[in-house]
Amino acid sequence: MDETSQKIIDATMSLIRDKGYVATTTKDIARLAGVNECTLFRKFQNKKDIVLQGVAQEKWRANVTPDIFQNVQWELKPDLEMFMNAYMDKITPDFVNLSIGLRAPQLYDETAPLIMRVPQVFVSSLIEYFKKMQELGKIAPFDFESLAMTIFSSTFGYTFLSASFNQNLTKVSREEFIKCSVQIFLEGISKI
Repeated sequence: MDETSQKIIDATMSLIRDKGYVATTTKDIARLAGVNECTLFRKFQNKKDIVLQGVAQEKWRANVTPDIFQNVQWELKPDLEMFMNAYMDKITPDFVNLSIGLRAPQLYDETAPLIMRVPQVFVSSLIEYFKKMQELGKIAPFDFESLAMTIFSSTFGYTFLSASFNQNLTKVSREEFIKCSVQIFLEGISKI
């Protein structure tokens, strides 16, 4: 990829993160990239083409892989805290806002599979962790997908709301939230 094309992609993805897909115009992209609009169309078919090439780049994805969840101690409390922290380290407010912009109806069929990879990796990694914990005799059999979705929903919710409201919704810090959520979860499953 040449430098001009990369500037166009970076400008486009930044604008979608900040304004959304529909509100981002090719004039805005050209201005931010420091090129004229004709150059934009010589390099790419249209705005959608730029976005699809952007989401294919690692720098514009959260890059959540099972590897980030491998630092387990096989103890529920620190391991669940690690899962939540690893997710929150990757899913920054910028990524949340970009993923919202990528949900525009004009793009969603193409971007949805890429956006869904993040929760799929988190949930499947956590399900595998719970299965192994059961094999080790550390937790009882349960619907591990439901347990994983409970942890994911809590983690996603806090991350999304923090990105959306910049800590104006709650003064509860990330660390406090994770510790409290894990404690409530552990108390809940200990009664099962």
